[in-house]
Amino acid sequence: MLRNFAVFVDRDGTINVDVDFLSAPEQIQLLPRSAEAIHILNSLEIPVIVITNQSGIARGIFSENELHNIHLAFSAELKKHHAHVLEYFYCPHHPSEGIAGYIKDCECRKPKPGMLLAAKKKYGFNLERSFVIGDKCIDVQAGKAVGATTIQVATGYGTKEKDSCLKTRDYYAEDLYNAVDFILTITAKRELLENEK
Repeated sequence: MLRNFAVFVDRDGTINVDVDFLSAPEQIQLLPRSAEAIHILNSLEIPVIVITNQSGIARGIFSENELHNIHLAFSAELKKHHAHVLEYFYCPHHPSEGIAGYIKDCECRKPKPGMLLAAKKKYGFNLERSFVIGDKCIDVQAGKAVGATTIQVATGYGTKEKDSCLKTRDYYAEDLYNAVDFILTITAKRELLENEK
């Protein structure tokens, strides 16, 4: 039975090596321990959802169909490590650059929380009990907008943006695995308090 909260994870720089506009399945390269971290959450029936800005679609670098195939390959790669993602939410827009139909100042592009709100609408998650993990400040800001607990990782742009997010994030982690350790500590404390009531 799935929990009433989720762990929302940025893709590039958090689970996968950031290659700037990953546009083909063969470019997928999981960061060390990231699949293992997702597997731990899976084993505890904590839903894992990817939230990712994909302005490469707006810029005409790849199509939505090609992104779908990348995510199929991504899931196949995770499966090798007995890990899985419940769903991939993505924003294909860019506010000022790109091709017709995708140039849009939307509500789904991080740091706005549209993807989180879409997941709540679909699955009924309590976002204030949920967690958002990413390497960039925009990930942290999206999480803060819905009252989630936010974790910035040192992978990807995390080291570069560490100081910028200092007052926004709730926790700074070495990587996704370390972030999951923190989440397990928080959820254990919650359950203990709830059982005492």
